[in-house]
Amino acid sequence: MATFLYKSDPVRGRRWAEVFKRRAPDLDFRIWPDVGDPSEVRFLAAWEPPDQLGMRFPNLQLLFSSGAGVDQFHFDALPPALPIVRMVEPGITHGMVEYVTHAVLDLHRDMPAYRRQQQQGQWQPLPVKPASERRIGVLGLGALGQAVLTTLAGFGFECAGWSRSRHEVDGVRCYAGAAELNEFLARCDILICLLPLTDATRGLLDIDLFNQLPKGAQLVHVGRGAQLVTADLLAALDTGQLAEAVLDVTEPEPLPVAHALWQHPRVRITPHIASMTQPESAAEVVIDNLRRFAAGEPLIGLVDRARGY
Repeated sequence: MATFLYKSDPVRGRRWAEVFKRRAPDLDFRIWPDVGDPSEVRFLAAWEPPDQLGMRFPNLQLLFSSGAGVDQFHFDALPPALPIVRMVEPGITHGMVEYVTHAVLDLHRDMPAYRRQQQQGQWQPLPVKPASERRIGVLGLGALGQAVLTTLAGFGFECAGWSRSRHEVDGVRCYAGAAELNEFLARCDILICLLPLTDATRGLLDIDLFNQLPKGAQLVHVGRGAQLVTADLLAALDTGQLAEAVLDVTEPEPLPVAHALWQHPRVRITPHIASMTQPESAAEVVIDNLRRFAAGEPLIGLVDRARGY
């Protein structure tokens, strides 16, 4: 019997096991470190794969990321012909849409300013700007970016998105490539980063990018911590080029207790919780991809190693 090996949070793994028992009883589902016979391991789901993967599991056919990203994988250390599949499941999408929508509405309705007023005992209403006059921009037009934009457009925000390659999203103005990035940034009152971490996006959120935004723009960062140049963010906040920042990701994680971001009055931090894989729906998605693999059909979330996602 072929083995499916799960190497991630064991509590979640036990919930995966229940789904596999119902939906894929022909597979021997095991949770690391209970590997069984390594030669029978055909499929592996992991956040961080074990070392010497090809030697350890010589008959491995598919590697699944247990989360939405694959930047934690070192492609050079993996067998070159091994297909890698990132997690694309409804729980991740719904969670991200909830988080980003909350952050955008919080910023749009000036809630950070009201929280500061409350701390000072001030009762001072601020002008309310209609959603139609607030321009939202999303960096990254994958499944998460498109879902976020579709939801925000429903509130009446003027929405746009940018990605490396050309996309079309109903009700959203789409920009593509380096040549259109500055034009996109110039119309973003609230910028949301949902890009994957690659060599091209590492350090992208820097002072040069912030200076392309309208003065007083606001940032919601839910990509990866290494995409943000923290010193540049602090400088942009202190000069007023940026008015507020919501950060769900930092570099490093967890953020050191003495780090300047913790105490900055215009920064809100959450501990990388914007979206989490839901075990039951994740297992269902993986089982569907196993069916696709057996039938020779395209895999959902197949990673292009050259692009890094």
